[in-house]
Amino acid sequence: MTTTESLLTTPLHALHLELGARMVPFAGYAMPVQYPSGLMAEHLHTRAQAGLFDVSHMGQLLLVGPDAAAALETLMPVDVIDLPVGRQRYGLLLNEDGGVIDDLMCFNQGLVDGASTLFLIVNGACKAADIAHIQARIGDRCEVRPLPDQGLLALQGPQAAAALSRLVPGVQQLVFMSGGHFDWQGVPLFITRSGYTGEDGFEISVPAANAESLARALLAQPEVKPVGLGARNSLRLEAGLCLYGNDIDTTTTPPEAALNWAIQKVRRTGGARAGGFPGAARVLAQIDDPSSLTRKRVGLVALERVPVREGTALQTEAGESAGTVTSGLLAPSLDKPIALAYVPPHLAQPGTRLNALVRGKAVPMEVAPTPFLPPRYHRG
Repeated sequence: MTTTESLLTTPLHALHLELGARMVPFAGYAMPVQYPSGLMAEHLHTRAQAGLFDVSHMGQLLLVGPDAAAALETLMPVDVIDLPVGRQRYGLLLNEDGGVIDDLMCFNQGLVDGASTLFLIVNGACKAADIAHIQARIGDRCEVRPLPDQGLLALQGPQAAAALSRLVPGVQQLVFMSGGHFDWQGVPLFITRSGYTGEDGFEISVPAANAESLARALLAQPEVKPVGLGARNSLRLEAGLCLYGNDIDTTTTPPEAALNWAIQKVRRTGGARAGGFPGAARVLAQIDDPSSLTRKRVGLVALERVPVREGTALQTEAGESAGTVTSGLLAPSLDKPIALAYVPPHLAQPGTRLNALVRGKAVPMEVAPTPFLPPRYHRG
């Protein structure tokens, strides 16, 4: 999709145009990549105060019924059954080879209208395929209920709680990865204290018909400015977080992607509910024997001020092939180039020197721990 005529729009489309956003195609939608202040200013404002993101292109759905948690565990290597009511967890849909179909957020809403309910947020570009995949595999065990009439806003930054609590009293009580149902001027909201920037913040599910009104009310707060996809990408990369389609996809397993932390002990070898998910034999074998890995995701910091982009080839200092960059840019908060890449395991140790080949020039880089910037989640 390249022409705006063929693109879907979010409930905030008219507001983006009014605010002077530069719109680009993304996940089949016309989305704001930046506003007149520019990517750098938007990024730094989010780190200092609060940025408002339109993420309504993402998929929202409910899994309803007493068997929903157990059913979802057959699709993901994640502890869903023991997820407490009111809490959220990062999850990974896997294929039969252990490759990542999508990454998502799963929230246990507990009993809603008398029925056990899980709330899922999936990536925009994957949502139709994800919903079809879930429906085909567990639709006989629980109701799979897409929420196409919901918008989704993300308010991120150290002043996010102060700004949102003026409109929605009580949200400041939430801690990282918790959430609940709230009300704003009679409009039902579902809010989690989470996001994908490394900052404190919130994701707000709001009826599409009320999304623009809520966005305007948030933008009226002195701390809040609109932020586009460009800064959303630079913020998540500084936080060392994967972008689906770049850093993880159906060809990467969770251990290769350094996502073992997302697989709880109960689902691992020796755990009470070990395995039972697609690709379990391969994934658990890679966790149990890390030497079986042929590549691993790492962070890189350039030693010269030359941005290193997605797709850039890496070499050892001896000139041997050493993998590929999957995400990279000049980090606004750090003022130096950073990247994520897949390299052979023997080159994955922090401090290892590699060269990125940028337009025929060897740019020296060093393997670095992620996140590149310490997270500031509100854990209470």
